[in-house]
Amino acid sequence: QVQLVESGGGLVQAGGSLRLSCAASGRTFSMNRMGWFRQVPGKEREFVASITWIGGSTAYADSVKGRFTISRDTTKNTVDLQMNSLKPEDTAVYSCACNPTTGGGYRYWGQGTQVTVSS
Repeated sequence: QVQLVESGGGLVQAGGSLRLSCAASGRTFSMNRMGWFRQVPGKEREFVASITWIGGSTAYADSVKGRFTISRDTTKNTVDLQMNSLKPEDTAVYSCACNPTTGGGYRYWGQGTQVTVSS
């Protein structure tokens, strides 16, 4: 299994920046693709960004392209999400997830961290 712990959430004004971090432990050698998702109460969970552990290939939701950047540090087993030009509609609980090499989609999830953007 892979354990994931997020940090870095908080309250920020519109136009500001936040950096989220996800620390992975356990069977980290099995990590294939790492992703960030977000969810607002009463709505479906939404894909934000992902990155391949080997190679660092990235993908972004259209709503965050050009504002958010995902990165990983394979020596520290961390995945970060730099969020710039934040908007009130970015307010959500952000969760880190792992899609392992064994397949099955995103099987491991962190507990989430709250991001609130005030207008």
